[in-house]
Amino acid sequence: MIMDGPGRIGPYEIHAIETGSFALDGGAMFGIVPKPVWEKTNPADALNRIEMRLRCLLLIDRAAKRVLLVDNGIGTKWAEKFMQMYRIDHSQWALDRELARVGLTPDDVTDVIATHLHFDHMGGTTRRVNGELVPTFPKARVWVQEQNWNLAYHPNEKDRASYLQENFDLYRGNPKLELLQTEYGRSDEIAPGIRVRVSNGHTPGLQLVEVADSGSALIYCADAVPTATHVRTPWVMGYDCFPLTMMEEKKKLLGEAEERGAILFFEHCPRMQAATVFHDGKDFSIKQAYQFR
Repeated sequence: MIMDGPGRIGPYEIHAIETGSFALDGGAMFGIVPKPVWEKTNPADALNRIEMRLRCLLLIDRAAKRVLLVDNGIGTKWAEKFMQMYRIDHSQWALDRELARVGLTPDDVTDVIATHLHFDHMGGTTRRVNGELVPTFPKARVWVQEQNWNLAYHPNEKDRASYLQENFDLYRGNPKLELLQTEYGRSDEIAPGIRVRVSNGHTPGLQLVEVADSGSALIYCADAVPTATHVRTPWVMGYDCFPLTMMEEKKKLLGEAEERGAILFFEHCPRMQAATVFHDGKDFSIKQAYQFR
């Protein structure tokens, strides 16, 4: 049974923003895990691709007139070949429609928090208008770890194809770009009750985003735990640059989440938006699934 998640944490309204779906190779998504095992929860299509959501987190502090969007999906500016290769679909969900559902437009967004600059997380940062690239959120500051920003311009061979400069190059030298230097193992507060911490296993400089008050905590996992199926420690992606590091970081994150009762928010999971976890004696498992409005 899926329960409703907290509608508010601290001063922030909490909303899940579904910006669309796409598909990636199931083998790449689950690494060493055999297909007969992962396909039980994530069925593949004829091209071995599994459904992936493009789910963002929207935090609204109406009193402070602050609207923070964590990641922004894959965007809509791509050529047909790219759309078909990744089975990108905005027919059911789209960023603008989801913002309108809560009474907002892209112009209302004051802050975009980039977990990292891979195209399926920050592709919605820019869009094409009359053939020209323009910012989707013209009034927003963009928060990204400096380490990941630099990597996006000098990527390693493993994830070079995921850093597409048309998604972020408009912000190079832009005063709205906020480059963070969060020390590994520590966290930085970028707004009241909102903290970021670095995770390097998937790609260097990825940041996890947490919103918390005295009673609740919600952690946006990005690609550290992309789906609910990935809560098992060895279930890491073939896309991860440093899988052993990812496993250690994930164990620490999930152990902390269990201890605190924190809700983990899954960016790519088609089965559930978020969940708490527990250790079942062998590994971590889903305790309670949640949905957000």
